[in-house]
Amino acid sequence: MKVAVVGYGTIGKRVADAVAAQDDMKLVGVFKTTPDYGAILAARRGYRIYAPDDRRENFRKAGVEVWGGLADLISEADIVVDATPDGVGAENKGLYVKAGRPAIFQGGEEADVAEVSFNALANFESAVGKRFVRVVSCNTTGISRVLSALRLNGLGIRKARIFIARRGADPREYKKGPINDVVPNPATIPSHHGPDAKTVLGDVDIVTVAVAVPVTIMHMHMAYIELDDTPSRERVIDALASTPRILLFDVKAGYNSLAQIVEWARDMGRPRGDIWEVAVISDSVTVNGRELYLMYGVHQEAVVVPENIDAIRAVGRLADKWTSIEKTDKALGIIAHGKRYG
Repeated sequence: MKVAVVGYGTIGKRVADAVAAQDDMKLVGVFKTTPDYGAILAARRGYRIYAPDDRRENFRKAGVEVWGGLADLISEADIVVDATPDGVGAENKGLYVKAGRPAIFQGGEEADVAEVSFNALANFESAVGKRFVRVVSCNTTGISRVLSALRLNGLGIRKARIFIARRGADPREYKKGPINDVVPNPATIPSHHGPDAKTVLGDVDIVTVAVAVPVTIMHMHMAYIELDDTPSRERVIDALASTPRILLFDVKAGYNSLAQIVEWARDMGRPRGDIWEVAVISDSVTVNGRELYLMYGVHQEAVVVPENIDAIRAVGRLADKWTSIEKTDKALGIIAHGKRYG
């Protein structure tokens, strides 16, 4: 399946690399609006660069060959992954409709941009054969994976209350984020993450509260979940450990903070230090009757990347749910489920 990536920022560049790593997909090119270092590095990776018609000369002066405009890129692809800034994807949708191309959008867009919102573990089947699919945001992806892990392992959920400490900005966003503050994000309750999670999980009783904090590395979620029955802690740990794209990190092994988990990814030699999995602090997993408490980290730069790949396969009917998840994870080097650190 020939894939175009429109937008080559934090998510787009990672999705482009992930597409290039698959054996059933081909990256036909990426669309960039500015001839910055990102465009130069993409060209060095061998990716074809497409740019706005009125900016091609700027790219040429920067030494970047341009293969055409946005319409040209769309016409050469079987499917488009739109990884543009919030709101731009909705504006681009008309181009995809006109060209008759299916498209994958990101969580920054409103849910009505697509026929279905998507998380591979939660609702892969609902995206099969659809034309427009929206991969939910990083925080919603983290929530969906954790709650899906419980459900897939027979642990019914009565309600979930999740408190989110959001990173203030991505590392490259030097003009964003609180400097010395904790900002309600938003001040109203629930935050958008709970309603967004329902778009993939269905009618789950979930409320989320979020604040933005002055860090760039990851989000931290603190969850209270009321279950249908009274499982042992070991059963919950086994449910999380046996689910793809969830890793458990033990404090006794030295994982005392999210920064140390990021350092683990770097030491593992992962590209850009990416953590595609949800990082559960295993020591935090506490069961008190039907009440489950836990904390987990969500790497906002990387966690949605495998979901984009699975969404492409769902739209193109390239594989079933579990085959797709396995292929994606193997190609990216995602740790096989069942692995614990510590």
